[in-house]
Amino acid sequence: MQSPRSELVTLGIDAANLLNGGGITHLSELLRVVQPLDHGVERIVVWGSSATLKILDDRPWLEKRTPAELNKGLLRRALWQRFCLAQAARDEGCSVLFVPGGSYAARFHPVVTMSRNMLPFDICELKRYGWTLMTLRLLLLRLTQSRAFQKADGVIFLTEYAQDFIVHITGSLCGRICIIPHGFNQRFNLAPKLQRSIADYDDARPYRVLYVSIIDQYKHQWHVVEAIAGLREQGFPIVLDLVGPAYPPALRRLNETIARLDPVRHWVHYHGAIAFDTLHEKYAQADLGLFASSCENMPNILLETMAAGLPIACSSRGPMREVLGEAGVFFDPEKPDDISRALRVLIGSPQLRADLAQASHARASQYSWERCAYETFGFLVSTVRQQRKPPCGT
Repeated sequence: MQSPRSELVTLGIDAANLLNGGGITHLSELLRVVQPLDHGVERIVVWGSSATLKILDDRPWLEKRTPAELNKGLLRRALWQRFCLAQAARDEGCSVLFVPGGSYAARFHPVVTMSRNMLPFDICELKRYGWTLMTLRLLLLRLTQSRAFQKADGVIFLTEYAQDFIVHITGSLCGRICIIPHGFNQRFNLAPKLQRSIADYDDARPYRVLYVSIIDQYKHQWHVVEAIAGLREQGFPIVLDLVGPAYPPALRRLNETIARLDPVRHWVHYHGAIAFDTLHEKYAQADLGLFASSCENMPNILLETMAAGLPIACSSRGPMREVLGEAGVFFDPEKPDDISRALRVLIGSPQLRADLAQASHARASQYSWERCAYETFGFLVSTVRQQRKPPCGT
């Protein structure tokens, strides 16, 4: 029911650091499905770059703001957030400020921030990058996000795993905490495929394993290539499709592995980055989905694979079991032999593949952007209504 007009809320959203990837998807999907007045929200004001705001659909209640600094580099954006954002939110009459990018240093309350990136908080994963600018950037994010979480009036986590892991590092948070998982676009919602015997496949019509993710140090695509190579040596007619952008040092490692095991690219196909609005077509062409990451907050790619009705071989690390439950076969992503084992278990049993694909597809139905939007806006507005004291340390 709509709230009385005197109680209507103006929501500010800081999208200054949402430039690509999951952050943009999350915000655009929330604003696409939400009914703000159902939560007592009259206006939503979003600050972001011209490119970011262009992605957001126009709505009568949505107002887009692009200060010149937000079309500049990281330093200019950071200075605007630190010294101008709070006043901009006050000038717009904002009742609450939502910072989905995680980092926040302005003096405006109430503010709700969000944990999206696990990598800065996992030292074991950070070590994979060595002494590089990437490591420095991630350590800086660890500092800024830890401070933001400690100062915020509310923090949204995506999984129980992420909440427990990060709060163990930051210490108890002063603000409210909630867990709100992401959803997936319904384009990925495909009926589970009929599962056939591996004997029905051959080199002319191979069994296709799909791994969608950025090529990165913690995604272990080279171990997956080694696992597939081992299965092909055993006579399995399978090929591997890799989809996603690349971190250059990780791409070099992947290419070295492919050059050693499949120099003519007969069974390893790296397709690079594919437009998100056509990505569902790759899932439709696949026979099995694989996810080999060792560091995740909540993997939207895993949700999409579940929704696409594919049997799934999945990393056992992080929140993957929390998301997938028992609807997949798990492996150690750093052990090619264990990845091969998981794939053999699935490929060898059409019935198991069918059962797990049905189970993961059904499990995916509990994750939706409608649910995410409803719970997110409910949390934002309840943070305003609570009228709690300023967080500690301010």
